[in-house]
Amino acid sequence: MRSCQAVRRRTSFVAALILALVTTTSGQDPASSTPLTLVSRDARRTIPTSIQNGREVVALDDLATLFQLSVREDALAGGVTVSYRGRTIVASADRPIVSVEGRVVSLPAPMVRSGRRWLVPIEFISNALASIYDQRIELRRTSRLVVLGDVRLPRVTASIDSPGPPTRATIEIAPAAAVAVNADAGRMQVRIDADGLDFSASAMSGLIDRIRLGDQPNTIVLDTNGTARATVTTANNVARVLIEVAASATSESRAPGPAPAPAPTPVPPAPIPDPRAVIAATRTWQTIVIDPGHGGDDVGVRSAKGVEEKQLTLDIARRLRAMVESRLGLRVILTRDDDRALGLDERAAVANNGKANLLISLHINGSRVPNQSGAEVFHLQLDRESAEVVRGATAEGAALPTLGGGTRRLDLIPWDLAQARHLDESSVLASVLQEELQRQVPISGHPIRQAPMRLLAAANMPAALVEVAYLTNPGQEARLATDDFKNTVAQAVFSAIVRFRAWSEESQAQ
Repeated sequence: MRSCQAVRRRTSFVAALILALVTTTSGQDPASSTPLTLVSRDARRTIPTSIQNGREVVALDDLATLFQLSVREDALAGGVTVSYRGRTIVASADRPIVSVEGRVVSLPAPMVRSGRRWLVPIEFISNALASIYDQRIELRRTSRLVVLGDVRLPRVTASIDSPGPPTRATIEIAPAAAVAVNADAGRMQVRIDADGLDFSASAMSGLIDRIRLGDQPNTIVLDTNGTARATVTTANNVARVLIEVAASATSESRAPGPAPAPAPTPVPPAPIPDPRAVIAATRTWQTIVIDPGHGGDDVGVRSAKGVEEKQLTLDIARRLRAMVESRLGLRVILTRDDDRALGLDERAAVANNGKANLLISLHINGSRVPNQSGAEVFHLQLDRESAEVVRGATAEGAALPTLGGGTRRLDLIPWDLAQARHLDESSVLASVLQEELQRQVPISGHPIRQAPMRLLAAANMPAALVEVAYLTNPGQEARLATDDFKNTVAQAVFSAIVRFRAWSEESQAQ
């Protein structure tokens, strides 16, 4: 009897999970008021959202009901205290930050009141609530999901690499999970060791007619028009199913004609920079910060046709965020997700408070010389005075007492020189960015530069600034207006992130 009940509960969960995935991966605009779906072991529930001042928000009383929170308003202070099992979050109505157990955490916008309800940006769920809750909470904005607890729900993306023939496709699973593949005539089934799949796919072409979720919530089915084979690899906690579909003899006899040109030999990735002389990374990769340059009254470079840098950087940053979240399963924070002004120190604070493993700032260049063109990458260079301060602080430091006796030494480096301990790592990051950009977009004659930039100086993690192209160059202005170019730039930066993460993890393991 108990076994039958367990089966029924499992079936109910699977059915709810399938419904959640079908309703949340249908291409809805993440900035719309489409509700989020809370997925847990027990069931799925809806989290209503709305739009306030161009930003997606959720009501605190709805979160209180779903997560068993206590919300207490402080009328004198103009804010609220959110509590869960003795842990607290204090939020104010006029500041885009909250205090989580005494630690300052940034939000993209302040809390606002609507009637009798307090509304917070949906990032409150991942940035603040997840820090005090006793189960894992993961916000997947693109998929419209909030994953609660130990539900195994990897992000799975499928795309065509080459229509061929032979047709080549890749299925990526992040985080990695065990994969079993069965291929029959005209059909391939990929079974993933998971409770369900956060699945998305580009349009199929060539000898793959369709790719879809299977009858079971952890399976994917490809309808093929030829003989299919697959190879499974795993690296950097991402499993990849590399699929090749060749035309069968029957298919070839139906389509006589000259033999197709052989598929171009793929260019192997450039080798990861030699890590032997570089400081190894010390933190597990969880979060990266993308900084769309400028915003609000600060438009940045403006072209003769009125195209503004602030719009382009935000557009590319959103595309890059979607790639990283869907393919790597990492948390991505944008320093701004709308058109608002943000100081350099505030941008650095977002990255530092988010304990990011990486910061990339996106910009569009400008010049009085119209034919100036090409991408450029900047990393920090300390001036002589700053370098002396860092050396002095490192030499003097401070000794603090530890539990059980003894002392622990700290290097007291000024906050605006936080980058000092990451200079070598940032140099590697800049090199990888330059190499990946050079593969896909026009590059400047001086692609890597060093400068004493305030944003980079205050970042307590590897950091670099990318000038994507020159908006003052008529040809590059025209390309910047196309989705294809913006996607290509985002893909190049994404590839650099993948390579740098691999180098960082390899360095740490040594």
